[in-house]
Amino acid sequence: MKKRERYHGWNIDWALAVTQTVSFGILFYAYSVFTIPMETEFGWTRAQTSGAFSLALFLSGVFAFPIGRWVDLRGARLPMSAGSVLASVLVFAWSYIDSLVGLYVVQALIGLAMGAILYDVAFTVIARWFLRHRIQAMLIVTSVAGLASTIFIPLTTVLVEWAGWQDALRILAVILAVTTVPLHALVVRDRPAAAGGDSGSSDGEEAESHVPTHGALRSLLFWRLTAGFSFDRIVTVALAAHSVPLLLERGHSAGLVAAATGSIGLLQVVGRLLFGPGARYLSLPQLTSLTFAVRVASLLVLAALPGVLGVWAFAVLFGLSNGATTLARAGIVGAAFGSRNYGAINGGMSTVIAVAQTVAPLSVGALRVAFGGYTVALVALGVIALLSLLSVGGMQLPAARAQAEAGRVTP
Repeated sequence: MKKRERYHGWNIDWALAVTQTVSFGILFYAYSVFTIPMETEFGWTRAQTSGAFSLALFLSGVFAFPIGRWVDLRGARLPMSAGSVLASVLVFAWSYIDSLVGLYVVQALIGLAMGAILYDVAFTVIARWFLRHRIQAMLIVTSVAGLASTIFIPLTTVLVEWAGWQDALRILAVILAVTTVPLHALVVRDRPAAAGGDSGSSDGEEAESHVPTHGALRSLLFWRLTAGFSFDRIVTVALAAHSVPLLLERGHSAGLVAAATGSIGLLQVVGRLLFGPGARYLSLPQLTSLTFAVRVASLLVLAALPGVLGVWAFAVLFGLSNGATTLARAGIVGAAFGSRNYGAINGGMSTVIAVAQTVAPLSVGALRVAFGGYTVALVALGVIALLSLLSVGGMQLPAARAQAEAGRVTP
């Protein structure tokens, strides 16, 4: 009897786990380590360096829809491979910038590269290769990638102290190139059949129906999900930018604040590990609602519980919600609309979210200045978190999906 070959989708999954960890670590998390050295050398302000990074994040969302559309039609191997090469070249070029304009140009192009290689495209690949084990496959990638900050912030700090920020960037560029380019070019396949297999027989893809892109983008289901994840992202990004000064302003010690906020990254991994078993007992809409409810609870305890208990309760709940949200969005888009047009549909959602998240840190900062503290901003974020929960609460996926498949706008 012929031995059954290992399904190639799992090879892709573990390859993406590595490339997402390295890419997020270098392109996303390492930036904070370089801000002070660049500001010291060139005399730039924190607003100027933060603006360059915000531009990269914004453009990565803007590019998500056209890149996702390409991946749906032609596959992910080319954009992920080209994006890895581009990202490596740009990180190397970053080490030679000597003007603020140069930094903004490099970061803008890095935004394009991030749009081609980070979660949006990776989840599109996983959605195409998996059905029965889709959440498990996404859990592997996100759990490993959740360690990106834990690995690359200390590594980058050591490199900067040892070799200076320019040489540190050149070393990171080499790491990015030698890990991500070969894995994307040699392991990623555009479709299951391209690897000599059939995801239908291996993972049940034939049982999945697919919603046309135009039907999805015109449906109430899409806009309810987009609103929910946009509201949640506003809260997440705003608190990521302001949690440290907010907690310090409330009278907590610097050591406590550093320990609590630093633990959020590891708690994200815990949130993802809990999400997988949860999917056996709850539907994805129910899990998404629960995730948003935990986010609301994190803000409530931050506002209501005093002292150390309130800080740690906030960190635990916020971290768990952060981790679960990533899987909730990745899973529910596939469950709602199928995998055939996943890239374009998820990319359309990412574009809206990118616009929403861009204004979050600035708006909270403006409220803090206007009212002389973070209290009003915290209340506003609580209301927004509640809106995310209301957006998806009571959602019935099968009925809403049937209308989206027919290309109708739900009433």
